[in-house]
Amino acid sequence: MSSVVETVTELVTPILEKQNFELVEVEFVKEGRDWFLRVFIDKEGGIDILDCALVSEQLDEKLDAMDPDPIPQAYFLEVSSPGAERPLKKESDYEKAVGEYIHVSLYQTIDGEKQFEGILKTIDKDQLILTVKIKTRVKDYTFERKNIAKARLAIQF
Repeated sequence: MSSVVETVTELVTPILEKQNFELVEVEFVKEGRDWFLRVFIDKEGGIDILDCALVSEQLDEKLDAMDPDPIPQAYFLEVSSPGAERPLKKESDYEKAVGEYIHVSLYQTIDGEKQFEGILKTIDKDQLILTVKIKTRVKDYTFERKNIAKARLAIQF
């Protein structure tokens, strides 16, 4: 699977750079009997359906031209926005999210919890500080980066 992701990343990067788009993530997954190649892209101001169609067409042409085929099984190609709850993967994702409301899932519990939501206060290479509202009080939690399983933007209700 990783070789498919690496190959697609190499193919799609020049397409995205030409359009000033950002590659958020590439995933190649099997769901039921079907395989899905998903490419998540973004840009300043957000991605629209025409942007997705443009990238999909150009990537599809590049994949079809490759011999041997890097993906021998049948698959569905999906190019889309990462959505409002975009995952935080790269360092630049975290940096852009400072001051934003995020969701953090941990490998190990803190205060009996493995999931927290709050405002990302600060970030450095070893840890991040999240300001969490618990009923009527506010508390800052410091999380070691190595203890973070997943992080994403979140919608605050």
